[in-house]
Order: sequence, then C-alpha cells, then structure tokens
Amino acid sequence: MLKILILPILLIFNPIHVTLTTINQAQGSDSMKVFFRMYYDDFLRDYKLYDQDIDFEKMSVSESFPADLTNKYFNDKVNIYINSKPLTGKVLTLTILDNELLLNLLYLSEINPKKIKIRNRVLTGVHSDQTNMIFINVNKNEEAMRLTPEHDMETWSFYK
Repeated sequence: MLKILILPILLIFNPIHVTLTTINQAQGSDSMKVFFRMYYDDFLRDYKLYDQDIDFEKMSVSESFPADLTNKYFNDKVNIYINSKPLTGKVLTLTILDNELLLNLLYLSEINPKKIKIRNRVLTGVHSDQTNMIFINVNKNEEAMRLTPEHDMETWSFYK
C-alpha cells in the first residue's frame, strides 16, 4: 500500500519531460500536417537559450507568443527530411492552453516519400532526461520513435 502512495508523490516532485509530435500525410497528398505539443513554461525556458536577445518582459501576460518566432524556433529545432530533402514548416495555428503549447504546422512534401529522417532537439539543452516522442503516419505506413538528447535523430524507409 505504501508503494502505491509513494509513486504519485514522486511524480509530483519529478516532472516528466516529454514532447509529442505527430506527422500525418494522406496517400496521394503532397503535404504533411504536423501537430506538436509541449509545456509552455518549458518552451519559454528553451526559447531563452535559443534566442538570448528576446525580452520576455516586453510581452504582456495575455499576449500569445509570436507565431513567426515560434515558426523559426520549430524549424531550427525540428528538422524533417523527405528523401534527403529538408522541409520547412509553416505554423498554421498556435494555441496556449493550460500551460501547454499546441502547434499545427504544414509542410510541403512529396507525394510518395521513400524515406523520412527526423531530428528533434527541442528541450535537449534544458532537461537531460528529455524525451521527444514522434508518431508518423505517411501513406498508410505508421512508425513511432523516441528521441533523447543522446539520440536526437532517426531515419525510416517506407517501401511499397
């Protein structure tokens, strides 16, 4: 019984450092829809390391983080390659809800990708135990990966 009570207490004092990225491309489409989720306070902490010139004091509490800065951050921290060609995403929506940053991005891709390579360095300089989970659904091929500060890149080949 004591073990059951200790686990929730340990989780409270030892937060989990995880981001979630999903990548979806419907068959016959030349674009990828990417959804990204992370804690907003972690994002701000990582962004301060990424862009030390930003002045958060000038931003109001109710103001959302600028989409153009978020777009640049995400494209620099999360690199997606299709058939060895780098892709650049565009933020479609940016929502901050209950201390979570939710992004929807669009990437122009190829209709029938053969290979996808992803590098995710989000929060890898902030938390040594960071895990970046990525779920991919491309042309009915589903893959999942777990990236960490020590292993921040993975490649998949899709065969028909």
